[in-house]
Amino acid sequence: MTLIQRIGYYLGGFSLGLILLAFFLSGKKTSCSYGPDARVIKNINTKHIVYSENAKAIIREQSIDTTILSHVLHKGDVDFSKSETSTKPCKTYFLNGTLDKKSIALIIKNCKETATVEDIKLLED
Repeated sequence: MTLIQRIGYYLGGFSLGLILLAFFLSGKKTSCSYGPDARVIKNINTKHIVYSENAKAIIREQSIDTTILSHVLHKGDVDFSKSETSTKPCKTYFLNGTLDKKSIALIIKNCKETATVEDIKLLED
């Protein structure tokens, strides 16, 4: 068997395996959240999200659209240098995000059952 034939068999089997994986994993809620940012954001989004009175007041005063906050909660970046990850029982995370040229930072207290948005900061670009 020549090298070209071996490569052909390998690529044929590899592509068949990819097709089978795509078929079996389609429609399932699979995700690959291996980075620290992705794990924290996934953990926050699996919990019931509550807004503090301070956050509600900022939403009303600044007329912030809740879709922007939802986007930051799902696609934002965690700033671990500003976060307090060693506090017990709830850890506090600082999420940054942008949507429609608006930079927003959320301070979220991540507890066992709920994730509370404590504060919302509108950042200047």
